[in-house]
Amino acid sequence: MLRLLNDWYNWLFAFDDAFAESARTGGRAGPISRAIPRLLSVLDEPDPRPGDDLFVQALRDLRFRVGRCSSPEQFDRWRTTVKEYLFAQVWEAANREADIVPGLGDYLVMRRITGATYTCLALIDVAGGYRVPADVWHHPDVQALRDIACDLIGWDNDLLSYAKERGSDRARHNLVTVIMEHAGCSTQSAMDEVARMHAGSIDSFAARKAAVERWAGTAEVRSFVTGLEHWVRGHIEFSTRSSRYQAL
Repeated sequence: MLRLLNDWYNWLFAFDDAFAESARTGGRAGPISRAIPRLLSVLDEPDPRPGDDLFVQALRDLRFRVGRCSSPEQFDRWRTTVKEYLFAQVWEAANREADIVPGLGDYLVMRRITGATYTCLALIDVAGGYRVPADVWHHPDVQALRDIACDLIGWDNDLLSYAKERGSDRARHNLVTVIMEHAGCSTQSAMDEVARMHAGSIDSFAARKAAVERWAGTAEVRSFVTGLEHWVRGHIEFSTRSSRYQAL
């Protein structure tokens, strides 16, 4: 199972490097727009076709492997979040092409999706060998915890990768830049605001977790919440130790 998770994360890193970070394609919406239809179709109909590129072939393999170790409901959750992630890449590419720094409201909504974090959180119970029931998955408290976890992970990433991103893409898809651009403040003031938002979200997570503990009747629910906490902390550990987000 760990190999599957690692392979999925590496597919995301490779896709990001090829289409978002690439100097050749990252600034244009066309290349990724043309790549997405086949990626979407292989998630639903995985039969190979002549000319499938390496990303399609790898996604087909991952699709089969996730399907083998998950229930139909779990698989559909993962597949849905992958589709949302792919569509969100067009939004980012269009912003780069038009040289736009998105507004704060738009950015906060889209950051949860563009980072592919939802696709990873959808595999927490799969990796743990248990299943979060549909009524629990869609419960407002659990939905809120997933959203807050995505915020914390995304904002941590924005802070940790800002120095690297501002040198290659104006860091336009970074919360620090978004606040600087639209609030007209300094880098330090923007970082202070991100830290304030981050602290508030931690408080919100704790409150929602307490709410879940009052009604959660199974160990699976509590395990999933713990998995969200591990993801938030684990992302910090990975990001501070990996060279991926460090300025060269």
